[in-house]
Amino acid sequence: MTHTTDKKSALSQGVIIFIYLAVLTGLEFALALFLPNVILLAVVALVKAALVAYYYMHIYKLNEDDHGHDVGHESLAYKTGSNRLGLWLFLLSDSFVFGGLLVSRFNLLGMEGPHLNQYLGFGVTAFLLLSSFFMNRAETSMAHGDKKAFLSNIMVTMILGLAFVLGVVGGEWQLAKIEGVIANKDVAGGIFYMMTGMHAFHVFTGLIFLFFTWRNGKKDYFTAENHWGVEAAAVYWHFVDVVWIFFYPALYLIGVAGG
Repeated sequence: MTHTTDKKSALSQGVIIFIYLAVLTGLEFALALFLPNVILLAVVALVKAALVAYYYMHIYKLNEDDHGHDVGHESLAYKTGSNRLGLWLFLLSDSFVFGGLLVSRFNLLGMEGPHLNQYLGFGVTAFLLLSSFFMNRAETSMAHGDKKAFLSNIMVTMILGLAFVLGVVGGEWQLAKIEGVIANKDVAGGIFYMMTGMHAFHVFTGLIFLFFTWRNGKKDYFTAENHWGVEAAAVYWHFVDVVWIFFYPALYLIGVAGG
């Protein structure tokens, strides 16, 4: 499957990618319960991350061919390309923080994991994946000049993102304490709260980003030809989704029988 620019095809492609992500998430959940294998879980996570990075984050745009277009330093194409590269460099630097946390989890805990509520973990993961789906629809809608669909889809994205934060901080953190997963008690507790806390903070900042994007869209700041702000918000939001794609199995599915 290749990327497409036609609105109907682009929206349909977003649906197909989401179905793939949903099936793969269900598969990794089943693998953890019935056929626990770290290599298989890692492969599933990598495939999911690749799907999000290519189809939702549009990483291919970093290598777009601007031949035949005005690419002077004052042109929109040049400015957008520079902004896009800058954003991806920021995300690359931020990924080292999350990568360090992921390495620390395995270095300190090995194949054991904290005792967590598997169904709540699956639920908040579903919320975040679904939010990426609606964010993709919001971006696609604005790219084709559909302001109404953009506003409604980004609003749904924010609601689902908020549900994720509340599910982790208000739900999982409280249940984890009941199960004895406490930050200052042992390494497992410290790793769990650091990983989920850092990620929840990024989701929260993403919600702020989305709110201002929604507000600017309502004020007609974006057009089909010039909507870099929407693309930037979408790429950042999908980035926090990609991070959770790896954090979810690392915290919930690997070592599920341990702790």
